[in-house]
Amino acid sequence: MITGNIIKIAGPVIVANGMKGTQMHEMVKVGDDKLIGEIIELKGDTATIQVYEETAGMKPGEHIESTGGPLSVELGPGILGSIFDGIQRPLETIKMITGDYIKRGIQVPSIPKDKKWSFKPTVKVGEEVKGGDVIGEVQETSAIVHKIMIPPKVEGAIKSIAGEGDYTVEEDIAEVETSTGSVKVQMMQKWPVRVGRPYKKKLDPDIPLVTGQRAQDTFFPIAKGGTSAMPGPFGSGKTVTQQQLAKWADADIIVYVGCGERGNEMTEVLTEFPELEDPKSGKPLMDRTILIANTSNMPVAAREACVYTGITIAEYFRDMGYDVALMADSTSRWAEAMREISGRLEEMPGEEGYPAYLASRLAQFYERSGRIITIGTEDKESSVTIVGAVSPPGGDLSEPVTQNTLRISKVFWALDASLADKRHFPSIDWLQSYSLYVDSVEDWWNQGVGEEWRNHRDEAMALLQKESELQEIVQLVGPDALPDKERITLETTRMIREDFLQQNAFHEIDTYCPPKKQYEMLKTIIMFQEHATAALERGAASSEIIAVPVKADIGRMKYIPEAEFDEKIKEIQDKVIKQCSEV
Repeated sequence: MITGNIIKIAGPVIVANGMKGTQMHEMVKVGDDKLIGEIIELKGDTATIQVYEETAGMKPGEHIESTGGPLSVELGPGILGSIFDGIQRPLETIKMITGDYIKRGIQVPSIPKDKKWSFKPTVKVGEEVKGGDVIGEVQETSAIVHKIMIPPKVEGAIKSIAGEGDYTVEEDIAEVETSTGSVKVQMMQKWPVRVGRPYKKKLDPDIPLVTGQRAQDTFFPIAKGGTSAMPGPFGSGKTVTQQQLAKWADADIIVYVGCGERGNEMTEVLTEFPELEDPKSGKPLMDRTILIANTSNMPVAAREACVYTGITIAEYFRDMGYDVALMADSTSRWAEAMREISGRLEEMPGEEGYPAYLASRLAQFYERSGRIITIGTEDKESSVTIVGAVSPPGGDLSEPVTQNTLRISKVFWALDASLADKRHFPSIDWLQSYSLYVDSVEDWWNQGVGEEWRNHRDEAMALLQKESELQEIVQLVGPDALPDKERITLETTRMIREDFLQQNAFHEIDTYCPPKKQYEMLKTIIMFQEHATAALERGAASSEIIAVPVKADIGRMKYIPEAEFDEKIKEIQDKVIKQCSEV
């Protein structure tokens, strides 16, 4: 163990001497309170350390102790359903010990070391195994079976395996005879957060992550293993949209990282999530969720680490063969933490004071997403999908964090404050947003949902674009000056906006819309456009077409229960054809 002394303190950044022999990103214990810190710069025997806790009251001359390893997370049974801070300290356990405030320097195991888990082996003595192979299972929660894996880079024959029974995460449950000697395996692994976990191969992102949100699934889809950026000003609904995705996306595991968000907003998440019921299984949603809470009043350095903690946990469950969705809310606060620490290190600032390495750090984080084939004997397909919220100051999408995120992510859901003010949720601006996965997921939609999906989507997008142009004319000369055909277009686009894109997250039926229902709803609106235009060509008046009673049915179709939908939508489509032909 190497010990040094503090010679300089600047907020969360501390300089210590006598640190020769330590390494970059090594964890250290700082001062008399043994606060957790990480080495971020080495110069001779002097080390610069970022401390993950409040440094008030600390003074030069206090000791620093090295730990010999980088910032790592503990991975094993006990993670699911937990609420951690940015460096994987369990907040609920800390609350039981210290009350409502986190005591400085408190050291609590990330996952319970004394709790026994019911282990069931899945391999026998003599079997050949390698890193990533599953050797046993633990029913961690009602929703998820935790698969106990051989750590990466370990390969050999099973020398011994524990029988079915109850064990703690630190007890040896297996021994593997490798070419260099025997390796003992426990249920818990440790992994450095800044290093991505290995995989065999990255696959093409051609399967959509179905979220049940019409604006996202139909217009701007995200693929499993994809990346999405969701910038929006204050009050535009970023957090509610992410919570909707966490609740409804067809991922097996949800990792929700609250990075530098306001305390009251994070409190809402922490109090709501444990109460939510998983709509797929009827069991608590927390049974397949991990929450990482690092609010804006928590130490700034831990905020810089929290997204790495989240993505490492996500990769661990990905290696078991699960599809994982990670919500980062918000990466702007993470970038602000980098900017603050960079300033204290007196580094050369880049654009708007952010460090010059902002773009590469964002890329390192987002590039850890992907749909992959896991390591191990058996090829398992799994994925990590990242949805990152961005909070540009004043809603300015030209600022560095938004622009650098757009270069990396393939989906851009631009949230618009003016739509939110009109109570149009989700407030995704259909003219600014885009998805580069539309071509990739087209086959999935065409084969599994409806052959005309791409045509309907493209036609609806073209109509919305046309509406934007017509609105300028309407504002100048009024709607009466428009030709009949354009009036029909405006009526159709109103339906697309209000009856399709607008979705009520708090309505028991409308909160989730399955892909088939989305397809039929859009098909019905496009059908109205086609038949109304045909009626117009036959000489009907636009005022009569716009007044057809079926419009009320179209407006209510989002609230039709799934069990009755097929029958009801057929009736509505028949009415569209009949009433437009009778005008």
